[in-house]
Amino acid sequence: MRMTSSSVREQAVLLLRQGVRNRDVSRRLGVPQSTVGDWKHHDLAKRGMLPGRKRSTCAHCYGDELDRPAYAYLLGLYLGDGHILLPNEHRRTQSLQITCDDKWPGIADSAETAMRRVLPRNTPCRVRRTGCHDVKIHSNHLTCHFPQHGPGKKHARAIALEPWQQEIVDAHPWEFLRGLIHSDGCRITNWATRTVNGVVRRHEYPRYFFTNTSTDIIRLFTDTLDAVGVRWKASAPRPTGQVNVSVARKESVALMDAHIGPKY
Repeated sequence: MRMTSSSVREQAVLLLRQGVRNRDVSRRLGVPQSTVGDWKHHDLAKRGMLPGRKRSTCAHCYGDELDRPAYAYLLGLYLGDGHILLPNEHRRTQSLQITCDDKWPGIADSAETAMRRVLPRNTPCRVRRTGCHDVKIHSNHLTCHFPQHGPGKKHARAIALEPWQQEIVDAHPWEFLRGLIHSDGCRITNWATRTVNGVVRRHEYPRYFFTNTSTDIIRLFTDTLDAVGVRWKASAPRPTGQVNVSVARKESVALMDAHIGPKY
């Protein structure tokens, strides 16, 4: 009976774990030695056993301590402007990528800091693109940290927090909101005019906006606003499906300013 490629790989990994040399596994199973070497590398990386490398931090697989405030912020960034790439023939590990506009370099700094705190054994990097930078970090445990990853765009699939994630958001709601605002939100100054005793006066007032196409992410944002006592209003969906959530009441804007503030 002819074995499938997956069963060949499983047999190879089993032999390699038993100490059989790469070339002997290659000869026994009829697989190129370079392929056996790749399988061995992936298996060692998965188990955090690559020579000279420290295994990645993971609270779920290894019981490592998780920096919860930094994670809440990074989760907000991920749900807004982040995505995870899985290993393929060009990548040996998963990678998390947060796209940050060059208009606000402080947000890229905050994203990198959060990555370092959540995954202290891994080193983030920045990739320049037109008008922005991708802040990236590599780890085979990213899907453990962000189980919302899946095929297709976020607004085309269900997005729900796991109980352990909701517990972190409940404990650190402002960090989560700050990540969402830093990704898909903004603080702007609106203005209006009115005539008083024949004189046209200009009145300026700040407000926050959050825009997203995923109804699930919008709900996570507004539920968290409710939890911290911020009043908000949502617009009707645009033809593209986007929804704007506005925070305009003076006391609510003041609360947002105290914990979030403008992008920087």
